[in-house]
Amino acid sequence: MGCPKAFSISGGMGAALLKKPDLIHDILTTLKRNLCIPVTCKIRLLNSTHDTVELARRIEKTMVSAIAVHGRRVADRPRDPANWSEIASVVDALSIPVIANGDVFEYEDFDRIRAVTGASSVMVARGALWNASIFHPAGSPVEDVKREYVRKSILWDHDIKSTKYTLKEMIMHYTSLELPEGKAVTKSENLADIARVYGEEKYYESINTKRLGVAVGSIHALNGKMAI
Repeated sequence: MGCPKAFSISGGMGAALLKKPDLIHDILTTLKRNLCIPVTCKIRLLNSTHDTVELARRIEKTMVSAIAVHGRRVADRPRDPANWSEIASVVDALSIPVIANGDVFEYEDFDRIRAVTGASSVMVARGALWNASIFHPAGSPVEDVKREYVRKSILWDHDIKSTKYTLKEMIMHYTSLELPEGKAVTKSENLADIARVYGEEKYYESINTKRLGVAVGSIHALNGKMAI
């Protein structure tokens, strides 16, 4: 229930649910009643700390296993700083685990947000999108991360639109899409194009050769069974 995007709000999804506590209660109790796995949920801050705490308390009564709190209100934009102190108010009011979310952009932020909020754990979004090595104390240069991401995308034949989206997010954060790398990624139509941008043509060819060999072997095996 954290997404503030227009398509979510207009469809009654995401953060639109924050104005419907009865529906929240019905959804969560129904999930709890019919599932044998843990149920969690995520909210954003409401107009006041009191309102946020009261909603969180009502959610806790549905017996969910944990609640994540994004430290921004629906009207806030990503550039607005997350309010970690208000997440702390939710932590103080509940007995279930609270997951803190908002403005975690480097490894050290994990400890910082936990120290301020007292949360049991941390959720990270943009920070991991920009550089997935955020989860390692030493981290990795973003150029190495991009290259490894490209190789993983090739290995798993990842959707080109999703691959381009992630690369463009990384490029926009650190440089600009108007530079040669950004323009080349934007113009790419398939993973072969992406491989050329990052000098991974040989890797792309080796993976596709192996993939083709497996496909041909499967066809031969199928034909053999049909002949029998």
